[in-house]
Amino acid sequence: MLRMETETGWWLIRHPDHARLAGAFAAAWGNEQFRRPEPRERVLHGIATHDDGWAARDSHPTVTREGKPSAFSIELVGKYSAFEEIDIAEYLAVRERAARIIAAGDPYAGLLIAMHTYNLLAEHADRSTITPDGLALLDAFLERQRDYQEALFAAIAADVTLTARDRSEQTIREHFRLLQACDNLSLLSCVSFDKRANLLHPLPLNDGKTSEVEVFPIGPRHFRLAPWPFAEERLTFEFPARHVEGKLFDSSEALQRAFLRANEETLTVALSR
Repeated sequence: MLRMETETGWWLIRHPDHARLAGAFAAAWGNEQFRRPEPRERVLHGIATHDDGWAARDSHPTVTREGKPSAFSIELVGKYSAFEEIDIAEYLAVRERAARIIAAGDPYAGLLIAMHTYNLLAEHADRSTITPDGLALLDAFLERQRDYQEALFAAIAADVTLTARDRSEQTIREHFRLLQACDNLSLLSCVSFDKRANLLHPLPLNDGKTSEVEVFPIGPRHFRLAPWPFAEERLTFEFPARHVEGKLFDSSEALQRAFLRANEETLTVALSR
């Protein structure tokens, strides 16, 4: 779950819906300067479904020790440090499922998700917020992920429907970085981030070079990107959310009742050159 605070409560956005928004950004990606992702269908599938493993968990939102919805929030942008608020064994199971359910049908898309998961947990997780028992679980998970990624790379190498360039490690890593970029832009949108940011990685250009992309807020859920990576001059995207009244909840059950009572509404994010 992702949360966006309002005067009277919270907008709550499910992980799969946040991922669909990331997929919509990826589908619009590419212009005379920035390279469009290829193999297009498989890359877009991986980006749009990278959080499908969270669907069951997000249908039953929980609360933190403070009573807030347990969710990614504006305070966590640029950090990966909220492990004291979660059951790490359950969290790792969700992360593993997120890659495997997609890889079962498309190893290429699944590999991008597995690489995304590994990067988050190996390079960005704040290990100081994880108990010793949790660290043992995490390290075992990362070892399994390395083996799993090797198996997916092997499956992709044997896939005759892909070109040699599609199968190359460099191309796959470029697509992983695009997933990270679109995921980050979607996170900024879903929490209405109000500070300057960037899309994490240098991204591939048509001339073989790369460029970082900076994000400048110019209004609520309205951002300017520079350099501009899309073909159209201005874009508007929609994503579903539910608004729950109240800032704190006595229990996860109370939050779940409020979430189920809330109507699904449509929010928008605007991107401008």
